[in-house]
Amino acid sequence: MRYEIRVEGHLSETLAASFRELDHVVMAGQTVLYGQVVDEAHLYGLLARCQSLGLRVVEMRQLPE
Repeated sequence: MRYEIRVEGHLSETLAASFRELDHVVMAGQTVLYGQVVDEAHLYGLLARCQSLGLRVVEMRQLPE
C-alpha cells in the first residue's frame, strides 16, 4: 500500500530523516511524506512518530497503486 501523509510546515532535513522509508516534498506550506507502507502497524507507527515529533498531520490518504 502506498500512502501520503501531509504535515503542516516545512520539515528540516533532520526531521525528514526521521522518516527514512518515505520520500518527501515541500509544497504550499506543507511537507508531503509519501511511499510504501507495509501494513497497519507500520502506518500507526508513522503517525505515532509524527505525534512524538510534534508534527500536525493535516491529511493522510492511501494512494492508488
